[in-house]
Amino acid sequence: MARSNLSRLPGLDTLRALAIVAVMLYHLEGYLPSSIVPVAQFGWMGVDLFFVLSGYLIGSQLLKPYASGDRPSIWSFYRRRAYRILPAYLVVLWLYLAFPAWHESPVLPPVWQFLTFTVNLFFVDFSQHAFSHVWSLCVEEHFYLVLPLLVIWLMRRPSLRKTVFIVGGVILFGICFRGYMLLPLIAPARWSGREVPDGFGTFYYRYLYYPTYSRLDGLVVGVTLALVRIFRSGWWSWLLRRGNAALIFGIALTGAVCWMFRNDGMGDATKIAAWGTVVGYPLLAVGLGLLVVSSVSNDGWLSRFSVPGSRLLATLAFSLYLTHKEIAHLDRRYLPSLTASPDWKTVVIYAVTCLLAAGLLYVLVERPFMVLRDRYERRVAEKVDAEMLHEPAL
Repeated sequence: MARSNLSRLPGLDTLRALAIVAVMLYHLEGYLPSSIVPVAQFGWMGVDLFFVLSGYLIGSQLLKPYASGDRPSIWSFYRRRAYRILPAYLVVLWLYLAFPAWHESPVLPPVWQFLTFTVNLFFVDFSQHAFSHVWSLCVEEHFYLVLPLLVIWLMRRPSLRKTVFIVGGVILFGICFRGYMLLPLIAPARWSGREVPDGFGTFYYRYLYYPTYSRLDGLVVGVTLALVRIFRSGWWSWLLRRGNAALIFGIALTGAVCWMFRNDGMGDATKIAAWGTVVGYPLLAVGLGLLVVSSVSNDGWLSRFSVPGSRLLATLAFSLYLTHKEIAHLDRRYLPSLTASPDWKTVVIYAVTCLLAAGLLYVLVERPFMVLRDRYERRVAEKVDAEMLHEPAL
């Protein structure tokens, strides 16, 4: 049986902490010791873990009222999301606009793209793009905008067949879209009739990695878990009784996706990555979804142990996400003697300064606005710091 209070689940804290550490390692890979690089190169998967967690947690929030014959307030949902996301995000955006030294890259896209969360939908040279990591927050915001409307529509006439059709359709669309875009790489040119333009990396990020419509797999898998939890209690109980098996299979499937995205230095590495892009994202989402199941199961190693520091990292995850690239840039600029070499001393400097900056943003901005939100809604809520642990980190 699942524990009722998500804030008490150390497994979810562990997954959030793992996700933000993975993202930070990936973004700072070029400045880390060589021993970390083999792990850091797969740190992009931390974003996919955030997507699965968000799908599960937000889906649970929206669907739970229906289990008791009620329905969620869409405006209340949007308001709560605004209090959660906008204050810290706008403060960091202001720092980009007010202080050029804050820029970790030379070019800042138009401000209106940041204010409308459309940065990921317009082409820019991401190698020169400041605040580029906000692309995943854009995906999350599009998800927050659409999911409540979709839930309300579906729940007017609930149907398992209709739900399966939509979930499967979204996953299948992503596979077909990515396959079509990458057909020149995974099939002979005479079959596809198209060529990938010069600069595969730019093509990949522009059309496949950043756009919302290509990156919905993790969110859909998370929402599917929420659907099973709320409306198929027998299925959910069956999953929760197999927490350790879910952990093992989740790790195995995630490892298989790492193999699919490997770069072994051979000439067909790009083709391998292309095949991984087509089918790897949904497989990764399923693998990470199994880890989420294990994290909320009483019968799972992941849910039984609290990893030291995971609660702190989980609480600060959003602030760390917003600021870590900029703080590392400031470290290299103003502490050159301490960060000149990619060694463990540099790792410690990055870790300490990023945590301090994130803690400052959390204490001065994130948390006060969550308290303000609760006062506005006149509700007696859980302690804000505890509640943050069962809120999506992005």
